[in-house]
Amino acid sequence: MTDCLFCKFIKNEIEVSKVFEDDLMIIIRDIAPQAKNHFLMISKEHYPLLDMMTAEQAANLGKCLETVSRLKQLLELENGFRLVINQGSDAGQTVRHLHVHILSGQQLKCDFA
Repeated sequence: MTDCLFCKFIKNEIEVSKVFEDDLMIIIRDIAPQAKNHFLMISKEHYPLLDMMTAEQAANLGKCLETVSRLKQLLELENGFRLVINQGSDAGQTVRHLHVHILSGQQLKCDFA
């Protein structure tokens, strides 16, 4: 998708500080953190919503989440973390490219937009 901000991050068309990258995803620090540690796990494959994923894409999302659980020390998540997926504009999704918020530490705001 040519106008997708996250696709531009993935293609290195817009510079972003990547904390982690593999064949399936990138992890970046959120530019408007809502917790002490706030990262975005962004799938390299573009799909706007969970219900638009194929079974293979869903399996890859599961692999990404498993990888996140192994990166606890790198992401400073040793004391626990939460995962948030905003689905659609009513849920606060502002970029129409599925991504997972990874949060730990004290919450700074109440919404996850």
